[in-house]
Amino acid sequence: MSSLALERFERSHMKSDLPEFRVGDTVRVNLRVREGDRERIQGFEGICIRRKGGGPSEMVSVRKVSSGIGVERTFFLHSPQIESIKVVRRGHVRRAYLTYLRERSGKSARVRGSKKFLSQKAAGQKQAAEAAGPEAGESSSQDS
Repeated sequence: MSSLALERFERSHMKSDLPEFRVGDTVRVNLRVREGDRERIQGFEGICIRRKGGGPSEMVSVRKVSSGIGVERTFFLHSPQIESIKVVRRGHVRRAYLTYLRERSGKSARVRGSKKFLSQKAAGQKQAAEAAGPEAGESSSQDS
């Protein structure tokens, strides 16, 4: 296969609806899990500790603590098994690979939040409250 044809094939199999996220962000990865003849969606929420590669072979490692035990999973971002990826919380870190989280537990294993994301989220909630505010005021005055 020529390199041009290979590139075209790779581009056609890449997902375009992935959100922008970085190492340190808390993400929720929804996977299609096949059990016998049934298929269901299973969520995996944790901190993105690594992004590796590029193109169709790009991988992301996500770590969470479940029942006091650390669990890490590596996903191919463009895999057909991945239903969706959602950024739950932005984190601010200064490393590309967060191996130090493996030795930590409790509060020391937290990742500092990104102020920019938190301010955007607060602004969005404020706008939603303002939009709902006049409607709520009108309906309560009509009830009286």
